[in-house]
This record gives sequence, C-alpha cells and structure tokens, in this order.
Amino acid sequence: MPNVAIIYGGNSHQSRLKGLYQKTESYFKKEGFSTEAIFVHELPAEDLLSANYASEAIAQANAKVANASVVVVLTPVYKAAYSGILKSYLDLLPQKGLEGKAVLPLVLGGSFGHLLAIDYALKPVLSSLGATTILSGAYVLDTHIEKLGNEQFFITAEIDERVDRVLKLAKEESTRALRAY
Repeated sequence: MPNVAIIYGGNSHQSRLKGLYQKTESYFKKEGFSTEAIFVHELPAEDLLSANYASEAIAQANAKVANASVVVVLTPVYKAAYSGILKSYLDLLPQKGLEGKAVLPLVLGGSFGHLLAIDYALKPVLSSLGATTILSGAYVLDTHIEKLGNEQFFITAEIDERVDRVLKLAKEESTRALRAY
C-alpha cells in the first residue's frame, strides 16, 4: 500500500491550514493510501531549535517521510515565505530525505501578493533535500476556508476542486513511480 507523509507546518490545529490537512488526509485514505502526519508544532521545541538530530521524536518523524512515496508539505505564508517552524523541521531531514518521492506543496496565504512563495521560497528548499518530483501544488487564500468550530472546516467548491486536482496528480505520480521500481 502506498504511503503518504503529511508535514503540517502550521503552529496550531486552529489554523485554516488544518482544513487543507483534513482534505488531504481524507483524499488519500479514500484512494487506498495509508497516511501519517507530522505536526511540526508538536515536536519537541528544544529539539527543533537546537537541531537535535539524535532526538527520538525527530527520528520518528523522519522515518514517516522515509517510508512515504508521497510527501505533502502544508504551510501558511508568513512574510512571503513558508513558516519558520516548517524550516526548523526541514533542516533536520537527511540531505536526500525527499529523493524518489512525489512532493506536493500546499500553501495557505492571506493575499495573492505571496502567490510565488511556493516557487521562490519553498521549492528551492525541497529541491535541496533531493526532491526531483516537486508538483505544482496549490496556493489557497485563507478566505476560501471557513472555520466551523471543533476543528472542522468548510472549503469553497472552487478550491475543493482545485485541491482535488493537485492531490490526484500526486496520487498518479506516486503510482507511476511505484511501477518504475
């Protein structure tokens, strides 16, 4: 069974980013993939800040990425770049930790002014970690995801369809890569 690692680079479960997480997890489970989440804000802060490569929690998170055929990277945009907490975790992945994986960035922003954060901020870092199959991903405005309460979210139909398209591409790329091996 193909495996998906979802790296959640937000700083809480209250963020609209959680709506994208839930959408991603639900999509892949429905398609027969197993999913594993890495909620970066739940990893030990001291291990992230001190770059503790020997941390058991970091090793467990890295194992989820190592075992995945698809890695979905979820992040909010802050100051035209991905979140600092996400960067702290990505710095602890092995040098070629994303090699041979379909990598899908999903980014949540407050305005179209940061639309290029995927291409100019996030993709270079993912590439430096060995990712050669970085899919286009999706940039979603936070106004298209409504908080309903109790960690439930509503995604507008337009965005729901667009995210479905990029998730389908990740699924297809994963299937193609698995057949190649």
